[in-house]
Amino acid sequence: MEGFLKLVADLSGWIWGTPMLLILVGGSLWLTIALGFFQFKYFPFIMKETFGKIFQKAEGEGTISPFQAATSALASTIGASNIVGVPVAIAFGGPGAVFWMWLVSLIGAASKFSEIILGIKYREKNENGEYVGGPMHYLKKGLKSPVMGALFAFGLMVELVPSIATQTVSVVQTANTIGIPNMVSGVVVAIIVALVVYGGIKRIAQVTEKLVPFMAILYLIGAFIIIISNASRIPEAIMLIFGHAFTPIAATGGFAGAAIAQSMRWGIARGVYSNEAGMGTAPIAHAAAITDHPARQAMWGIFEIVVDTLIVCTTTAFVVLTTGLWKEVPADQAASMPARAFQSLLGDSLGGGIVTFSILMFVISTIIVVVYYGEKQAEYLFGIGFSKVMRVVYIASIFLGAVGGIEFLYQFLDILLAAIIIPNMIGLVLMTKEVKEIKDDFFNNPKYYPGAKTKERV
Repeated sequence: MEGFLKLVADLSGWIWGTPMLLILVGGSLWLTIALGFFQFKYFPFIMKETFGKIFQKAEGEGTISPFQAATSALASTIGASNIVGVPVAIAFGGPGAVFWMWLVSLIGAASKFSEIILGIKYREKNENGEYVGGPMHYLKKGLKSPVMGALFAFGLMVELVPSIATQTVSVVQTANTIGIPNMVSGVVVAIIVALVVYGGIKRIAQVTEKLVPFMAILYLIGAFIIIISNASRIPEAIMLIFGHAFTPIAATGGFAGAAIAQSMRWGIARGVYSNEAGMGTAPIAHAAAITDHPARQAMWGIFEIVVDTLIVCTTTAFVVLTTGLWKEVPADQAASMPARAFQSLLGDSLGGGIVTFSILMFVISTIIVVVYYGEKQAEYLFGIGFSKVMRVVYIASIFLGAVGGIEFLYQFLDILLAAIIIPNMIGLVLMTKEVKEIKDDFFNNPKYYPGAKTKERV
């Protein structure tokens, strides 16, 4: 068993080194350049069309509203990784991992925008009358590669088992800090998830549109209090992030030290797992959205990255760095860092309660959405009947997280994560021309973009 664990660790470390750097970062950079750095050029307009129109009714075809689609996708992205994935990245990769998390998010915005566009373009209705889509559809119909579509679907269907388990790890480790047994946490999560997912995408959307804003605001308020109370350490935290993105850091206290390669590996992997840019999951949720243009809905993908990585993940990073816990807590207990930070300032009951409740809500919202993602893959491969079987498997995998080792689970997850990113990124790069045509059709048309010049239309 020890040899197998070492093999998983070595393979995970290798994959998330140069190979994934080239595939994910290189592919996202290609899309960023091909699309004219649109995520920076049109950023104010994108924020106006998303943050500024959260409650506006949409026009067009679809099953759920654009905001419901975004909160469903955000429920998956704003999960435990925002609270515990960041300290895990810092624990194993050092403060420099935060820099790589930011970088992959900024250029990854092009990947997320592209995959949502293609997800909507190639979506279709299932036998229940719901719009469904995702990489399995656009790889099959757009790239004319049913094999790659099937590989993605199978890979994601399997990947979600350890993914759900790692989400549960976050709850049980945090709940343990206030004396709640692991299996009790697992049972609570499993029951709540089951009650929601058996209601389908509409019930999931109804739950996430209310739960996501509430849980994010609650956590951010508590985190800002901690950061402000340690405001004098903010400059030091910034220096650590940028300084150790390109230089190794020595062991200190409970921190074992990290090389540049480790910072890149953990920062990129956790950034992708958190905001899901290039992962191919976001278009599964957005394919159900009511919209009049694929590019309009795809802008919500940029909104998700801003909220998920640039706000929530960054806040967690500063909580961990300004309190100094990253140097004190052993790496195998990294998931408990935010809870300890809250407890140290707000007390065991209030501080621990806020983090435990926040993580519980984050995990539940994430799991109910990724179960839906997994069901759609099973439905695509084997029909609606088998999707119900996988629903049971996913709910059962919640208990795996109550007993699994955190580093092994994350490393195993990272291997499977790479297996779904590779076919998706290949598809996005090969279909860049289609994405650009749809993007240009939107931003060069005054009907959609007020700043467009008619003469530039294609």
